[in-house]
Amino acid sequence: MYVATKGGERAIGAAHAWLAEERRGDPATPALTVAQIREQMTLAVARVMAEGALYDPDLAALALKQARGDAVEAAFLIRAYRTTLPRLGASLALDTAAMACDRRISAIFKDLPGGQTLGPTFDYTHRLLDFALAAEDAPPPPAAPEAPPASSPAPRAAAILDREGVLQPEPEGADTPPDLTRAPLELPADRALRLQALARGDEGFLLALAYSSQRGYGRNHPFVGELRVGAAAVEVEIPELGFAVAIGEVALTECETINQFAGSTTEPAQFTRGYGLVLGCNERKAISMALVDRALRARELGEADADAPAQDEEFVLSHCDNVQASGFLEHIKLPHHVDFQAELELVRRLRAEATAAQAAASSEAAG
Repeated sequence: MYVATKGGERAIGAAHAWLAEERRGDPATPALTVAQIREQMTLAVARVMAEGALYDPDLAALALKQARGDAVEAAFLIRAYRTTLPRLGASLALDTAAMACDRRISAIFKDLPGGQTLGPTFDYTHRLLDFALAAEDAPPPPAAPEAPPASSPAPRAAAILDREGVLQPEPEGADTPPDLTRAPLELPADRALRLQALARGDEGFLLALAYSSQRGYGRNHPFVGELRVGAAAVEVEIPELGFAVAIGEVALTECETINQFAGSTTEPAQFTRGYGLVLGCNERKAISMALVDRALRARELGEADADAPAQDEEFVLSHCDNVQASGFLEHIKLPHHVDFQAELELVRRLRAEATAAQAAASSEAAG
Protein backbone atom coordinates (compact mmCIF):
# COMPACT_ATOMS: atom_id res chain seq x y z
CA MET A 1 0.00 0.00 0.00
CA TYR A 2 1.27 3.47 -0.89
CA VAL A 3 0.02 6.34 1.25
CA ALA A 4 0.84 10.04 1.30
CA THR A 5 2.98 11.45 4.09
CA LYS A 6 0.76 13.23 6.60
CA GLY A 7 1.37 15.81 9.26
CA GLY A 8 2.91 18.69 7.33
CA GLU A 9 4.22 21.56 9.42
CA ARG A 10 3.19 19.97 12.70
CA ALA A 11 5.23 16.86 11.93
CA ILE A 12 8.24 18.96 10.90
CA GLY A 13 7.96 21.03 14.08
CA ALA A 14 7.82 17.89 16.18
CA ALA A 15 10.87 16.50 14.34
CA HIS A 16 12.78 19.70 15.14
CA ALA A 17 11.82 19.49 18.81
CA TRP A 18 12.94 15.86 18.94
CA LEU A 19 16.20 16.81 17.24
CA ALA A 20 16.83 19.44 19.92
CA GLU A 21 16.27 16.82 22.63
CA GLU A 22 18.64 14.39 20.95
CA ARG A 23 21.26 17.11 20.56
CA ARG A 24 21.07 17.98 24.25
CA GLY A 25 21.18 14.36 25.42
CA ASP A 26 20.58 13.41 29.04
CA PRO A 27 19.70 16.63 30.95
CA ALA A 28 21.49 15.18 33.96
CA THR A 29 24.76 15.51 32.06
CA PRO A 30 26.24 19.03 32.01
CA ALA A 31 25.83 20.70 28.64
CA LEU A 32 28.87 21.30 26.47
CA THR A 33 29.67 24.97 26.12
CA VAL A 34 30.86 26.61 22.94
CA ALA A 35 34.06 27.59 24.74
CA GLN A 36 34.73 23.96 25.68
CA ILE A 37 34.28 22.82 22.09
CA ARG A 38 36.47 25.64 20.80
CA GLU A 39 39.29 24.93 23.25
CA GLN A 40 39.16 21.12 23.52
CA MET A 41 37.99 20.01 20.07
CA THR A 42 40.32 22.22 18.09
CA LEU A 43 40.86 19.79 15.22
CA ALA A 44 37.12 19.45 14.62
CA VAL A 45 36.75 23.23 14.80
CA ALA A 46 39.57 23.62 12.28
CA ARG A 47 37.91 21.24 9.84
CA VAL A 48 34.60 23.10 10.05
CA MET A 49 36.33 26.43 9.44
CA ALA A 50 38.24 25.07 6.45
CA GLU A 51 35.28 23.37 4.79
CA GLY A 52 32.92 26.17 5.77
CA ALA A 53 35.31 28.73 4.21
CA LEU A 54 35.09 31.06 7.20
CA TYR A 55 37.71 31.67 9.87
CA ASP A 56 35.92 32.05 13.18
CA PRO A 57 36.61 29.46 15.90
CA ASP A 58 33.63 30.56 18.00
CA LEU A 59 31.15 30.21 15.15
CA ALA A 60 32.67 26.88 14.10
CA ALA A 61 32.34 25.59 17.67
CA LEU A 62 28.73 26.78 17.81
CA ALA A 63 28.00 25.05 14.51
CA LEU A 64 29.49 21.79 15.82
CA LYS A 65 27.31 22.00 18.92
CA GLN A 66 24.20 22.69 16.86
CA ALA A 67 25.05 19.89 14.40
CA ARG A 68 25.58 17.28 17.15
CA GLY A 69 29.20 16.90 16.08
CA ASP A 70 28.46 16.34 12.39
CA ALA A 71 31.33 18.19 10.71
CA VAL A 72 29.65 18.30 7.28
CA GLU A 73 26.41 19.69 8.70
CA ALA A 74 28.41 22.21 10.73
CA ALA A 75 30.28 23.33 7.59
CA PHE A 76 26.90 23.74 5.88
CA LEU A 77 25.72 25.99 8.73
CA ILE A 78 28.89 28.09 8.48
CA ARG A 79 28.55 28.39 4.69
CA ALA A 80 24.95 29.56 5.07
CA TYR A 81 25.92 32.14 7.69
CA ARG A 82 28.85 33.31 5.59
CA THR A 83 26.50 34.37 2.79
CA THR A 84 24.92 36.94 5.12
CA LEU A 85 28.19 38.73 5.82
CA PRO A 86 29.23 41.85 3.90
CA ARG A 87 32.49 41.81 2.02
CA LEU A 88 34.66 44.63 3.33
CA GLY A 89 37.65 44.14 1.08
CA ALA A 90 40.51 41.85 0.13
CA SER A 91 43.64 41.25 2.17
CA LEU A 92 47.11 40.97 0.78
CA ALA A 93 48.44 37.50 0.07
CA LEU A 94 49.43 35.87 3.35
CA ASP A 95 53.17 35.74 3.92
CA THR A 96 53.35 32.19 5.22
CA ALA A 97 57.15 32.29 5.15
CA ALA A 98 56.90 34.72 8.08
CA MET A 99 54.34 32.71 10.04
CA ALA A 100 55.10 31.98 13.68
CA CYS A 101 55.28 28.19 13.69
CA ASP A 102 54.13 25.95 16.52
CA ARG A 103 55.15 22.97 14.39
CA ARG A 104 57.60 22.84 11.49
CA ILE A 105 59.04 19.66 10.03
CA SER A 106 60.70 18.53 6.84
CA ALA A 107 61.07 15.01 5.49
CA ILE A 108 63.87 15.97 3.08
CA PHE A 109 66.38 17.82 5.26
CA LYS A 110 67.55 16.68 8.67
CA ASP A 111 69.36 19.91 9.50
CA LEU A 112 66.73 22.33 8.32
CA PRO A 113 67.72 26.00 8.50
CA GLY A 114 65.76 27.46 11.38
CA GLY A 115 65.42 24.04 12.99
CA GLN A 116 62.62 21.51 13.14
CA THR A 117 59.87 21.86 15.75
CA LEU A 118 57.79 18.77 16.49
CA GLY A 119 55.07 20.71 18.30
CA PRO A 120 51.82 19.07 19.44
CA THR A 121 51.40 15.96 17.31
CA PHE A 122 49.96 12.46 17.41
CA ASP A 123 52.80 11.20 15.20
CA TYR A 124 54.84 9.65 18.00
CA THR A 125 52.04 8.60 20.36
CA HIS A 126 51.01 5.03 21.11
CA ARG A 127 47.41 4.60 19.97
CA LEU A 128 46.22 3.41 23.35
CA LEU A 129 43.05 4.67 24.99
CA ASP A 130 43.81 6.87 27.99
CA PHE A 131 41.14 5.79 30.47
CA ALA A 132 42.30 8.47 32.89
CA LEU A 133 40.50 10.94 30.64
CA ALA A 134 37.22 9.22 31.46
CA ALA A 135 37.66 9.47 35.23
CA GLU A 136 34.84 11.55 36.66
CA ASP A 137 36.71 12.95 39.63
CA ALA A 138 40.28 12.68 38.48
CA PRO A 139 42.71 14.92 40.35
CA PRO A 140 44.03 17.82 38.34
CA PRO A 141 47.10 16.91 36.31
CA PRO A 142 50.44 18.28 37.41
CA ALA A 143 51.21 21.72 36.12
CA ALA A 144 52.67 21.52 32.67
CA PRO A 145 55.87 23.38 31.94
CA GLU A 146 55.41 26.68 30.26
CA ALA A 147 55.08 26.35 26.51
CA PRO A 148 58.08 27.63 24.62
CA PRO A 149 57.50 30.81 22.69
CA ALA A 150 56.54 30.44 19.06
CA SER A 151 59.53 29.98 16.81
CA SER A 152 60.88 32.87 14.82
CA PRO A 153 60.14 33.01 11.10
CA ALA A 154 62.35 30.55 9.25
CA PRO A 155 63.26 30.21 5.56
CA ARG A 156 61.38 27.71 3.47
CA ALA A 157 62.96 24.31 2.89
CA ALA A 158 62.16 24.65 -0.82
CA ALA A 159 64.35 27.76 -0.98
CA ILE A 160 67.41 25.51 -0.69
CA LEU A 161 66.37 23.60 -3.81
CA ASP A 162 65.42 26.85 -5.54
CA ARG A 163 68.93 28.19 -5.09
CA GLU A 164 70.38 25.05 -6.64
CA GLY A 165 67.99 25.29 -9.58
CA VAL A 166 66.66 21.75 -9.22
CA LEU A 167 63.11 22.80 -8.32
CA GLN A 168 60.77 24.05 -11.01
CA PRO A 169 60.09 27.76 -10.39
CA GLU A 170 56.50 28.76 -9.73
CA PRO A 171 55.00 31.24 -12.21
CA GLU A 172 53.69 34.51 -10.85
CA GLY A 173 49.97 34.39 -10.13
CA ALA A 174 47.38 37.09 -10.63
CA ASP A 175 47.34 39.94 -8.12
CA THR A 176 43.69 39.24 -7.35
CA PRO A 177 42.76 35.62 -8.07
CA PRO A 178 39.11 34.74 -8.74
CA ASP A 179 37.00 34.22 -5.62
CA LEU A 180 35.24 30.86 -5.58
CA THR A 181 32.88 32.03 -2.83
CA ARG A 182 31.60 34.85 -5.05
CA ALA A 183 31.47 33.22 -8.47
CA PRO A 184 30.61 29.68 -9.61
CA LEU A 185 33.35 27.24 -10.53
CA GLU A 186 34.11 27.20 -14.24
CA LEU A 187 36.17 24.55 -16.01
CA PRO A 188 38.91 24.46 -17.02
CA ALA A 189 40.07 26.19 -13.85
CA ASP A 190 43.43 27.81 -13.27
CA ARG A 191 45.56 26.65 -10.37
CA ALA A 192 44.47 29.45 -8.03
CA LEU A 193 40.84 28.43 -8.44
CA ARG A 194 41.68 24.73 -8.06
CA LEU A 195 43.50 25.43 -4.81
CA GLN A 196 40.50 27.33 -3.46
CA ALA A 197 38.20 24.42 -4.25
CA LEU A 198 40.59 21.95 -2.63
CA ALA A 199 41.07 24.16 0.45
CA ARG A 200 37.38 23.93 1.30
CA GLY A 201 36.89 20.43 -0.12
CA ASP A 202 35.96 17.41 1.97
CA GLU A 203 38.89 16.04 3.94
CA GLY A 204 37.87 12.41 3.46
CA PHE A 205 37.42 12.77 -0.29
CA LEU A 206 40.82 14.44 -0.70
CA LEU A 207 42.45 11.85 1.55
CA ALA A 208 41.09 9.03 -0.64
CA LEU A 209 42.27 10.74 -3.83
CA ALA A 210 45.71 11.44 -2.36
CA TYR A 211 46.02 7.83 -1.23
CA SER A 212 44.97 6.58 -4.66
CA SER A 213 47.64 8.72 -6.31
CA GLN A 214 50.27 7.21 -4.02
CA ARG A 215 49.15 3.68 -4.88
CA GLY A 216 49.67 4.06 -8.61
CA TYR A 217 46.54 5.86 -9.81
CA GLY A 218 48.53 8.91 -10.79
CA ARG A 219 52.11 7.90 -9.95
CA ASN A 220 52.40 10.57 -7.30
CA HIS A 221 54.51 9.57 -4.31
CA PRO A 222 56.18 12.77 -3.08
CA PHE A 223 58.32 13.87 -0.16
CA VAL A 224 57.00 16.36 2.37
CA GLY A 225 59.36 19.22 1.73
CA GLU A 226 57.95 21.17 4.61
CA LEU A 227 54.91 21.13 6.86
CA ARG A 228 54.10 24.20 8.94
CA VAL A 229 51.42 24.81 11.56
CA GLY A 230 51.19 28.26 13.05
CA ALA A 231 49.75 31.74 12.76
CA ALA A 232 50.18 34.25 9.95
CA ALA A 233 49.32 37.94 9.97
CA VAL A 234 46.45 39.22 7.84
CA GLU A 235 47.29 42.57 6.24
CA VAL A 236 45.06 45.02 4.42
CA GLU A 237 46.18 47.94 2.32
CA ILE A 238 44.74 51.27 3.50
CA PRO A 239 44.59 53.66 0.51
CA GLU A 240 44.55 56.71 2.75
CA LEU A 241 47.76 55.58 4.45
CA GLY A 242 49.56 54.25 1.41
CA PHE A 243 50.74 51.10 3.16
CA ALA A 244 49.39 47.86 4.61
CA VAL A 245 48.48 47.29 8.23
CA ALA A 246 47.95 44.03 10.11
CA ILE A 247 44.34 43.56 11.21
CA GLY A 248 44.73 40.18 12.90
CA GLU A 249 46.11 36.72 12.38
CA VAL A 250 44.82 33.32 11.34
CA ALA A 251 45.92 29.83 12.29
CA LEU A 252 47.06 27.85 9.26
CA THR A 253 48.51 24.55 8.17
CA GLU A 254 50.75 24.67 5.09
CA CYS A 255 52.31 21.76 3.23
CA GLU A 256 54.69 21.83 0.29
CA THR A 257 55.51 18.50 -1.33
CA ILE A 258 58.51 17.75 -3.53
CA ASN A 259 57.87 15.40 -6.44
CA GLN A 260 60.23 13.66 -8.82
CA PHE A 261 59.96 14.76 -12.42
CA ALA A 262 62.17 13.28 -15.11
CA GLY A 263 61.89 16.27 -17.43
CA SER A 264 60.64 16.53 -20.98
CA THR A 265 61.71 17.77 -24.40
CA THR A 266 61.31 21.34 -23.15
CA GLU A 267 62.11 21.01 -19.44
CA PRO A 268 65.32 19.72 -17.77
CA ALA A 269 65.21 17.06 -15.09
CA GLN A 270 64.01 18.70 -11.90
CA PHE A 271 61.63 18.45 -9.00
CA THR A 272 58.11 19.81 -9.04
CA ARG A 273 55.89 20.67 -6.13
CA GLY A 274 52.40 20.34 -4.77
CA TYR A 275 50.85 22.82 -2.38
CA GLY A 276 48.26 22.72 0.38
CA LEU A 277 47.08 25.48 2.70
CA VAL A 278 44.09 25.15 5.05
CA LEU A 279 42.64 27.08 7.96
CA GLY A 280 43.45 25.86 11.46
CA CYS A 281 45.46 22.79 12.39
CA ASN A 282 44.73 20.07 9.85
CA GLU A 283 47.84 18.30 8.63
CA ARG A 284 46.04 15.40 6.97
CA LYS A 285 43.99 17.78 4.84
CA ALA A 286 46.97 19.98 3.93
CA ILE A 287 49.09 16.99 2.85
CA SER A 288 46.20 15.47 0.90
CA MET A 289 45.56 18.80 -0.78
CA ALA A 290 49.22 19.08 -1.81
CA LEU A 291 49.16 15.59 -3.35
CA VAL A 292 45.96 16.26 -5.27
CA ASP A 293 47.23 19.66 -6.41
CA ARG A 294 50.30 17.98 -7.87
CA ALA A 295 48.21 15.25 -9.49
CA LEU A 296 46.04 17.87 -11.19
CA ARG A 297 49.16 19.45 -12.73
CA ALA A 298 49.92 16.33 -14.78
CA ARG A 299 48.79 17.75 -18.12
CA GLU A 300 50.33 21.14 -17.39
CA LEU A 301 53.65 19.36 -16.89
CA GLY A 302 53.25 17.24 -20.02
CA GLU A 303 53.03 13.90 -18.25
CA ALA A 304 51.72 11.01 -20.32
CA ASP A 305 48.71 8.88 -19.40
CA ALA A 306 47.17 11.47 -17.08
CA ASP A 307 43.94 9.52 -16.76
CA ALA A 308 43.77 8.62 -13.05
CA PRO A 309 40.84 9.94 -10.98
CA ALA A 310 43.07 12.32 -9.01
CA GLN A 311 44.34 13.79 -12.31
CA ASP A 312 40.87 14.47 -13.73
CA GLU A 313 40.13 18.13 -12.99
CA GLU A 314 36.42 17.92 -13.73
CA PHE A 315 35.98 14.79 -11.60
CA VAL A 316 37.93 16.18 -8.63
CA LEU A 317 36.59 19.74 -8.56
CA SER A 318 33.00 18.75 -9.29
CA HIS A 319 32.85 16.27 -6.41
CA CYS A 320 35.17 17.54 -3.66
CA ASP A 321 32.69 19.95 -2.05
CA ASN A 322 30.95 18.08 0.76
CA VAL A 323 28.16 20.63 1.21
CA GLN A 324 27.17 20.30 -2.43
CA ALA A 325 27.68 16.53 -2.40
CA SER A 326 25.67 15.94 0.77
CA GLY A 327 22.83 18.12 -0.50
CA PHE A 328 22.60 16.17 -3.73
CA LEU A 329 22.91 12.86 -1.91
CA GLU A 330 20.46 13.54 0.89
CA HIS A 331 17.76 15.07 -1.29
CA ILE A 332 16.78 11.55 -2.40
CA LYS A 333 15.32 10.86 1.06
CA LEU A 334 12.80 13.68 0.62
CA PRO A 335 9.34 12.92 -0.83
CA HIS A 336 9.47 11.70 -4.44
CA HIS A 337 6.02 10.13 -4.43
CA VAL A 338 4.88 11.38 -7.83
CA ASP A 339 8.13 10.42 -9.57
CA PHE A 340 8.10 6.96 -8.04
CA GLN A 341 4.43 6.34 -8.87
CA ALA A 342 5.14 7.26 -12.49
CA GLU A 343 8.06 4.81 -12.65
CA LEU A 344 6.03 2.14 -10.85
CA GLU A 345 3.23 2.44 -13.40
CA LEU A 346 5.80 2.24 -16.21
CA VAL A 347 7.35 -0.93 -14.77
CA ARG A 348 3.87 -2.49 -14.34
CA ARG A 349 2.92 -1.66 -17.92
CA LEU A 350 6.20 -3.05 -19.31
CA ARG A 351 5.79 -6.24 -17.30
CA ALA A 352 2.19 -6.62 -18.46
CA GLU A 353 3.23 -6.13 -22.10
CA ALA A 354 6.05 -8.63 -21.71
CA THR A 355 3.70 -11.18 -20.11
CA ALA A 356 1.13 -10.69 -22.89
CA ALA A 357 3.81 -11.07 -25.58
CA GLN A 358 5.12 -14.21 -23.92
CA ALA A 359 1.61 -15.67 -23.70
CA ALA A 360 0.98 -14.88 -27.38
CA ALA A 361 4.24 -16.53 -28.37
CA SER A 362 3.37 -19.62 -26.34
CA SER A 363 -0.08 -19.83 -28.01
CA GLU A 364 1.48 -19.64 -31.47
CA ALA A 365 3.98 -22.33 -30.57
CA ALA A 366 1.22 -24.59 -29.21
CA GLY A 367 -0.99 -24.06 -32.29
